[in-house]
Amino acid sequence: MLKKILLVLIAMPIIIFQAMGQTTTKPLSGDLIIFHAGSLSVPMKEIAAEFMKVNPGVKVLLEPAGSVECARKITDLNRPCDIMASSDYKVIDKMLIPKYADWNIRFASNEMCIVYSDKSKYRDQINAKNWFDVLMKKDVAFGRADPNADPCGYRSVMTMQLSEKYYKKPGLADQLCGKDQNYMRPKEVDLLALLESNAVDYIFLYRSVAVQHNLKYIILPEEINLKNPALSDQYKTATVQISGKQPGQQETMTGEAMVYGVTLLKDAPNREAGIAFLEFMLSKDKGMKIMEKDGQPSVIPLPVDGYDKLPPALKKFAKNK
Repeated sequence: MLKKILLVLIAMPIIIFQAMGQTTTKPLSGDLIIFHAGSLSVPMKEIAAEFMKVNPGVKVLLEPAGSVECARKITDLNRPCDIMASSDYKVIDKMLIPKYADWNIRFASNEMCIVYSDKSKYRDQINAKNWFDVLMKKDVAFGRADPNADPCGYRSVMTMQLSEKYYKKPGLADQLCGKDQNYMRPKEVDLLALLESNAVDYIFLYRSVAVQHNLKYIILPEEINLKNPALSDQYKTATVQISGKQPGQQETMTGEAMVYGVTLLKDAPNREAGIAFLEFMLSKDKGMKIMEKDGQPSVIPLPVDGYDKLPPALKKFAKNK
């Protein structure tokens, strides 16, 4: 009997140790590399800071750029990256899936607007009915993002195309596109420096960025601001050609309601931390609460291609098609 008791006492620490090993997980650690749209700079910085408070072993490295440029860092430059968040989910679909990523979660929306400062010419006269006349004045300069580098760029052109039809102004899109081309910049947040330095009077910009930076802006009609999913058929009449995956190749971007997308790369160097960050970012009471505060309404959950390939922890943020 004594022998049996001794055997139990010897075995007990081993059993407890094994049980502990099954219920505890190794803390997340290492660098987490995130390429993201410039328009996400403010919320992503806030989300990363909150995530690192919970996971002090992880260092989140944020790299903002135009969404197309972000994708090219992966496809052309082979830069290591864990997560890419795009201001247009189609950039991920067209440039990363299926070679570099398996799925694409759509998570937030936005809209185009015309942003200005206290020193902008005709600031007291411009409105949603005459903004294009103001921008076409010889003594007014406006900036926009480069369509080949950033979705905000081709969405600006789409807004011009839709405006031509909405305001019944034949030739308006070409006139606007042909003016002030020297004030095009690689990504939308670069335009803020032009506005702040009074190099330009107005910029085409996402409403969320204007909200985040406490800027004045003109709210455009939904027929042209790419906000309302119910107007998708109308938005589809606007198309823009941009540089494709390969040199000399062209991609056609078709207008639709603005939706942001995010993915985890197949060869993510820190996959576990990447999944944990996305779960934090997409949660309503965590990352998406910050997104909403910064002017980017949630669209979660939406149907996702490749739903079966989603990590189990992320399936709650999407629907199966």
